[in-house]
Amino acid sequence: MLLRYTTIGNPELEYEPGSNRRVLRNLLGVKRKHEMDQVEYEALLRAQRAYLERVTPETQFTAQMLCQMHRDWLGEIYEWAGRYRNVDMEKEGFRWPPATRVPEHMERFESTLLRVYTPCRPAPIHEIALRIAIIHAELLFIHPFREGNGRLSRWLADLMAMQANYPPPDYGFTGKGSKARRSAYLQAVIRGYLQDYEPLTVFFLEALRRSLRDME
Repeated sequence: MLLRYTTIGNPELEYEPGSNRRVLRNLLGVKRKHEMDQVEYEALLRAQRAYLERVTPETQFTAQMLCQMHRDWLGEIYEWAGRYRNVDMEKEGFRWPPATRVPEHMERFESTLLRVYTPCRPAPIHEIALRIAIIHAELLFIHPFREGNGRLSRWLADLMAMQANYPPPDYGFTGKGSKARRSAYLQAVIRGYLQDYEPLTVFFLEALRRSLRDME
């Protein structure tokens, strides 16, 4: 995440005391951002490894399953893990849909897009990139959780790719050219919010092709 979120109308102080408002209140008492980044990263790796055995080519993703994935990842860190956010959120002047609308948005997301595009059946690479882009943009637009929406959405993209017999996308967020790719990704996500999925499809197409090249 490149910039911190701002919460609007939150009745409680959600930052860990002594963290200078850089770390959300957590069950571990972690106060330093770099330490929390590492804790969350290691927890995500553990959860991802576990789901490699749970998700099959026949798994249809649901809103409940996404909540469970979020809980399995962050449940030992935040008490609200796996529950839809109850605060309104914005970033750089962009406001996501109100928290009160998240349950109905997720219900619609499940009954339409998740039901149509998962399980992610094998298909040509451009079609897989398009399916992933649509799911990715719409889930990020709903922004169902207080924290971790981007990482959860990319995790889901990885699992969809694997269902379709492709390797997880290589996002290229580290190393040479990573700054440009991050910028392109963020701009593509914003276009996706407007249901213009082509830039994000191109991004995922390139990410999938990088992964395939790495396997050669």
